Amino acid sequence: MSEEIQESPLKELHERLGARMVPFAGWNMPVMYSSILDEHSAVREKAGIFDISHMGQFIVTGGGAEAWLNGMLTNDVAKLSDGQGQYTMMLNEGGGVIDDLILYRVSATEFFLVVNASMIGEDFSWMHGRLVDGVELVNESEQWAGMAVQGPQAAEVFGKVCAGAELPPRNGIAKLAEGGVVCRTGYTGEDGYEFFCPASEGERMFEAFVAAGAKPCGLGARDTLRLEMCYPLNGSDLSPDRSPLEAGLGFFVALEKGDFVGREVLARQKADGLEQRLVAIEYLDKGAPPRAHYKVVTEEGEELGELGSGVLSPSLGKGIGMVYLPIGLTKPGTPVWVDVRGRRFPAQVVKKPFYKPTAKKG
Repeated sequence: MSEEIQESPLKELHERLGARMVPFAGWNMPVMYSSILDEHSAVREKAGIFDISHMGQFIVTGGGAEAWLNGMLTNDVAKLSDGQGQYTMMLNEGGGVIDDLILYRVSATEFFLVVNASMIGEDFSWMHGRLVDGVELVNESEQWAGMAVQGPQAAEVFGKVCAGAELPPRNGIAKLAEGGVVCRTGYTGEDGYEFFCPASEGERMFEAFVAAGAKPCGLGARDTLRLEMCYPLNGSDLSPDRSPLEAGLGFFVALEKGDFVGREVLARQKADGLEQRLVAIEYLDKGAPPRAHYKVVTEEGEELGELGSGVLSPSLGKGIGMVYLPIGLTKPGTPVWVDVRGRRFPAQVVKKPFYKPTAKKG
């Protein structure tokens, strides 16, 4: 029996704005308002705004919070000062990725976690089942509306909406008046921030950002933007069967910090070497857009892997994707072919990312 589709607190606003709604990660969310190309260009050139109310928010508090989180996550929580955040992952005992998330340190005894929409229940259950004395974990996901403003003009838009307030530095978090929270991160490669507020204030704040110059954008543009940057999508490019090292995310794994769930497997992989790794590939010429699960093969048709993510890149005008390949085939320039319903399109492994933004970061 399928679970009931959840609705964003901004649902009525999306409908008024003419959004095309689709199911995503158990939620009914806007995939586009005008077109993916228009919305993608708005973020690369000016500013766009995405509804991210489907993302989850956990609060971890207590004197033992830092040490406990350091044993649950891959990155080194102890390196964070008040107001700082970091990208990190939560692993299973086999070293596979349960979820990738952003962790922010509000204070020495309070942390704010933003987790993926499809993983809210599983993440909370996994973490709650491993709680220790002196640590409290609360799921506040239903209380928040969230929106991401991204693009070279994102800071300018913030100044119009939140006059008198300052954006935190890159990867920072700040609490705002009236219960709002702003986090200076993003999923597009451009400058930007995530703005969280009480669900009842969501529509008003979204409209205020739009009035200040942010174009409403849907999941379609979010997908093309993040893939151009080679940012992985949990459930597609990341999975419980793949480790962060195989995913090319070793920078966010602090093996030296001490024990954490999955560490033993990762240490062994680092010592023995990887058999496969997630790489970026792009078409050599134009062709049918690559999609998730399309086979990546040799010239003779031997299967090498299947795409985790794949799109037609608006910035490059060609097909791009990410795939796990045998380690001997991961060097940039290595030729591969993408099988699209029986037609093979020549491609090659390329260096990440596909696109390098020109926007200045705060």
